[in-house]
Amino acid sequence: MATACLAVGGLRLPDNHIKNVIEKKFAHLKDILRGYESVLVAFSGGVDSAFVLKAARDVLGRERVKAVTAQSESVPARELEAAKQLAQALDVEHRVIETRELENPNYRANPTHRCYFCKTELYDKLLPIANEWRLKTVCNGTNVDDLRDFRPGRTAAEEHGIKSPLVDANLTKEEIRSLGCLIELPVWNKPASPCLSSRFPYGHEITSEQLKQVEAGEDFLKDLGFRIVRLRHFGSKARLELGQDEFLRVMDVALRDRITKYILSLGFKTVYFEPYKSGALNEAISKRNPTARV
Repeated sequence: MATACLAVGGLRLPDNHIKNVIEKKFAHLKDILRGYESVLVAFSGGVDSAFVLKAARDVLGRERVKAVTAQSESVPARELEAAKQLAQALDVEHRVIETRELENPNYRANPTHRCYFCKTELYDKLLPIANEWRLKTVCNGTNVDDLRDFRPGRTAAEEHGIKSPLVDANLTKEEIRSLGCLIELPVWNKPASPCLSSRFPYGHEITSEQLKQVEAGEDFLKDLGFRIVRLRHFGSKARLELGQDEFLRVMDVALRDRITKYILSLGFKTVYFEPYKSGALNEAISKRNPTARV
């Protein structure tokens, strides 16, 4: 198991070197968490926040570590349920709160810094809860690789004093998955699952009805066994992006027709398929402004 875990993500260094590097980083992460004394984790149920939550729980104990997950129209119901089950499995006190970012016209307009408004809404609610629970630190699951992408939510985190222990420990996504496997984190190999609003091109206004279309379409594909799924919403057009190793499945005419028929039933006029590529919507922003970070 250990060797398999250390090979996560195609790391090419010798196993003993990988083990030495990531164990040092993991030890550093634990020291960082001890320094927090008590922690509220902004917990989405994804790999990164789950890794922070488990590490904090192991280091600080149950009474000094709690988790909060946001429930909103941009969060798939199956992801929320999975987060609840995971928090229970990790033996952490967990609260689900409602966030209403869609009521903010700045968020609905879907500008390039949309995530700033979402995270501001979330962190505005987390700080009073941390005070209620007498927890000294609020932290998130941002990792080092996130610093290379366009992440407007980081500005909101900085404005609210939210800590990013994975960044401070210099942990990459591959290393987090490897360590997650080693410590038997149930979601160590879970695909990334950003909010449903990320399925719309910037400038395309986000509505509740369209979010439901996206969620229904992606749920249908996941029920068919696809793991990496994005339904990109372009008004009357739906672009289905599937994982590189899963894309060949839709070469089966019967399956492709079945999927197309269902997506059209949601109200789309056109459906087309592409291999999934992470961060595609942000590439244009990065090219226009390589230093963009807000």
